[in-house]
Amino acid sequence: MPYTRHVVERGSSHSFVAKARPPTVTMPRIKALTTGSIPGFIDVVMNLNSPALLEDNLIWQAKTAGKRIVFYGDDTWVRLFPKHFMEYDGTTSFFVSDYTEVDNNVTRHLDSTLKRDDWDIMILHYLGLDHIGHISGPHSSLIQPKLLEMDDILKKIHGALISKEAEGSLPYLLVLCGDHGMSETGSHGGSSEPEVNTPLVLISPAFKRKVGMEKPGVVEQVDLTPTLALGIGLPISQNSVGRLIPGVLEETSLRDQLRFLHLNGHQLSCLLKDSVVEYEKEAGFEQFRVAEKAHGNWMKLYLEGNTSEVLTNMGKKVLKQYLEALAAMSSALSKQLGKYDMYSMIAGMVFLLLVLLLAMPEALSGGAVVDLPVLSALLSLPFYLLCLLLASVHVLVCTSAESSCYFCSLSWGLVFAAVAFSSAMFCILVSMATRRLPLGPKIRGKVSKST
Repeated sequence: MPYTRHVVERGSSHSFVAKARPPTVTMPRIKALTTGSIPGFIDVVMNLNSPALLEDNLIWQAKTAGKRIVFYGDDTWVRLFPKHFMEYDGTTSFFVSDYTEVDNNVTRHLDSTLKRDDWDIMILHYLGLDHIGHISGPHSSLIQPKLLEMDDILKKIHGALISKEAEGSLPYLLVLCGDHGMSETGSHGGSSEPEVNTPLVLISPAFKRKVGMEKPGVVEQVDLTPTLALGIGLPISQNSVGRLIPGVLEETSLRDQLRFLHLNGHQLSCLLKDSVVEYEKEAGFEQFRVAEKAHGNWMKLYLEGNTSEVLTNMGKKVLKQYLEALAAMSSALSKQLGKYDMYSMIAGMVFLLLVLLLAMPEALSGGAVVDLPVLSALLSLPFYLLCLLLASVHVLVCTSAESSCYFCSLSWGLVFAAVAFSSAMFCILVSMATRRLPLGPKIRGKVSKST
């Protein structure tokens, strides 16, 4: 991609490696890019038929603020954000053998749209490169021509934006990014380095011009959300765990830099309060409070007209404090949202399995009548022993350090009821299984003859 490389090396740009969190499939990644939150693995299933996104997100905020948005590309966006786009043309992503028409259907809108002035935000989601990966992998001979095609498209868009620049107008911003990476076999969805590493290039005349190739910094993919929100002048999405990318602020005044960081810090601290019970013990929360207080002192001196070197040094110190606080809060929130309650998940799976095993044999029989030996199970010794065992496991798990599963948050009465119910179901299952042993039919047969 020669033009893109030239812009990265010599242009007014910033380039990063953006780390995506698994699952690295399209719909969860679009949610991450627009909400700044970390989607769960249930979104892998939802990826097949994406419902409308109701969570606070960048697209909704932009539409609410009166921004006119046009979209062309993967129709996942159209399903996630219905009625958000002034104009759109979605292309299906399930015909992976097509890597030509699926991109041509996006590019055919470019010339006319770039000449118009009736839109504020344009989103393009190309699928061809992803489809080639699925067909023949990342080292396919089809990859290079497709990259050159994407390079020409970026060149066309960049050229059109440059030609529209006017004296005194707000600077444009061109974002080139990927929703996920690609493994050596061309697949994605997992957590390997090639799958989670994505490119992120920000191009704008507001940035300082580069003098040579620099090693790209590493950021989280969700960091793009607050960066774009503050850049466009929108509120940061409520559930965003991302933090402002510091490099994009380098050409703004120190006062504006501190203001942007404070806005991001306030949003993260509010989310921390809602997500973590003992949020005050989090290092990032305390660091933010210290930075916020120091920021207030700096503002007093600034408004008094102080222009000394002391004010500058003080401002830089506050800036560093904010950055450290944002990093700590973002990390704490990411860990909290990415933590799965394994104890509750296993308990739920065992319960579901017991229900299925309990009902299936009888349901598939001729009579389809489920005969449950409830009373005999509840009066059996194994029932009481199993209750004692499960209660002991629960006490052991929930009194250990850093345990915060769902069952541990329940009252002891509810837990005992769940333990008794699970034990009873297990004993009933065992009792029903013994009926199907070879000895069972013989006994029932003798009884039936005697009657």
